Amino acid sequence: MKVVKVSYIIKKLMEKVIISTSKTENGFSASCNLLPGWVVAYSGSFSGFVKYVQESVDFYIECAKADKRDYPKVFDGQYVFEYQMNIQTILYCYDKIITRAALSRLTGINERQLGHYICGRSHPMKKQQDKIVNALHSLGKELQSVTA
Repeated sequence: MKVVKVSYIIKKLMEKVIISTSKTENGFSASCNLLPGWVVAYSGSFSGFVKYVQESVDFYIECAKADKRDYPKVFDGQYVFEYQMNIQTILYCYDKIITRAALSRLTGINERQLGHYICGRSHPMKKQQDKIVNALHSLGKELQSVTA
């Protein structure tokens, strides 16, 4: 139990690097405001994508150092990636974990419509986006209150 708490505290103290993430037809893409021109695309699972992002950023920084170019100094210390996802991406990533029926109950949005958002056939209006975000945040808060 203490190890989890210590690692959680360490992660909280690490500097966050925001990775803007989107679902693509075959996988995921990412960009980072700290790294101008850096964009990656990956075909495969989200866990593979996360590993690929780290490798790509490491390579970017390694090349910048070798070429004596400037790069954000955050990458010289302890940092952690924070993946920011649009609605389609987060729904896609959790589609096999949270059923559409459960998500429908949480958001008040029809299951079929959620399926359209997940597949990219349609995009939620601002009101629908807010419903989804609020429902997921609410669920996350409830899950954080679970104790052993």
